[in-house]
Amino acid sequence: SAHWAATEVAWPQPRRCQRCSLRRGCITFPSLLTFVLLQTGPAVEQAVRGLVLVPTKELARQPLTAYCARDIRVADVSAAEDSASQRAVLMEKPDIVVGTPSRILNHLQQDSLTLRDSLELLVVDEADLLFSFGFEEELKSLLCHLPRIYQALLMSATFNEDVQALKELVLHNPVTLKLQESQLPGPDQLKQFQVVCETEEDKFLLLYALLKLSLIRGKSLLFVNTLERSYRLRLFLEQFGIPACVLNGDLPLRSRASDPEAGVARGIDFHHVCAVLNFDLPPTPEAYIHRAGRTARANNPGMVLTFVLPAEQSHLDTIEELLCGENEAPVLLPYQFRMEEIEGFRYRCRDAMRSVTKQAIREARLKEIKEELLHSERLKTYFEDNPRDLQLLRHDLPLHPAVVKPHLGHVPDYLVPPALRGLVHPPKKRKKLASKKAKKARTRNPLRSFRHREERRRPTAVPP
Repeated sequence: SAHWAATEVAWPQPRRCQRCSLRRGCITFPSLLTFVLLQTGPAVEQAVRGLVLVPTKELARQPLTAYCARDIRVADVSAAEDSASQRAVLMEKPDIVVGTPSRILNHLQQDSLTLRDSLELLVVDEADLLFSFGFEEELKSLLCHLPRIYQALLMSATFNEDVQALKELVLHNPVTLKLQESQLPGPDQLKQFQVVCETEEDKFLLLYALLKLSLIRGKSLLFVNTLERSYRLRLFLEQFGIPACVLNGDLPLRSRASDPEAGVARGIDFHHVCAVLNFDLPPTPEAYIHRAGRTARANNPGMVLTFVLPAEQSHLDTIEELLCGENEAPVLLPYQFRMEEIEGFRYRCRDAMRSVTKQAIREARLKEIKEELLHSERLKTYFEDNPRDLQLLRHDLPLHPAVVKPHLGHVPDYLVPPALRGLVHPPKKRKKLASKKAKKARTRNPLRSFRHREERRRPTAVPP
């Protein structure tokens, strides 16, 4: 559920959500902010009237003024590498400024942004993540640059201790509005399935078969419950030539422990996701809704497939009861799949799982951290002063990488189930380009071209 706290404000009528196109009455954050700004009346002079604080750059890029771009101008100052152009935009005094607390505070301290005499509205979006991302000190310093009187709105998906502390810091005698959890699209748009796997190995085996046999096509999101599992799953898929990447917000440990779904399940708007695979069962019904909401957006079809072990069946039944509500019809349909037909792939999965060791997972994570350090703008100056450290970091080789075996990427025809042999299309091998000499000799073969011409013989010298 979402908790919205605000000082006195006349609420607009609920309308269909333009962002997710769910069949429900809801008030989106952009439409709410636009409504409040338009209701405050025309400004006497051009000035910054609204400030939006978000924890990440991705949230700062959401379209606030999709339907009123002619009336309201928005400036996004969340990117740290574009400070010069941001100062030029802020000199024109846009109506709304969006950014993280650190970037907003930086512009305030450099006097490129002034809010003390013009600010009318402060919006804190995803308030439960601001403190988790370490913006507590920046937020306290930022509030000193604001006027004494302004309207404040605080949005949060959860109501924890950090949100309570932020509420006491920003709001004064607020009105709290608790919105009901958004419902998922109907069965005509979103197909939801469950499949029971007897063992953990069966989950990896089934995932391999679904992806390698092209039973699931298009962009897919795979959700797991721990960071270690995400890297294990990525390295497992790479053994078979299946491209995959790990999406992780790199939140502090305290934030990951309190809200493991904060990184990917909410906050990022993925486009054209065909399927969501719950490789690990979601811990809560809210987490299931957040995950399933990544697909079937904007009237596009989608599918959700949940892998469940026999010991987790009771927990999945609890989630399904909350999803059904008053409707007695089952929501999670059984996914019809014969595991005995893919037993021939089991030895391949075991071979790949043996290659994904704990050391290989650790090396994969260290490799990503090293890439982040090498491309970090903050460390660029440090590496210029210490080139020796940069050289050591670049030449630091992994000790125990996951060994990829090329033969696992090929699926022999005799292993494909008979019912799927007409549906599976293995990748075609590229033909080798023939050399010019071989091509020339082939075209002169009269048995193939029938255009052979007799070559003229050179006149031989007649002896005297």
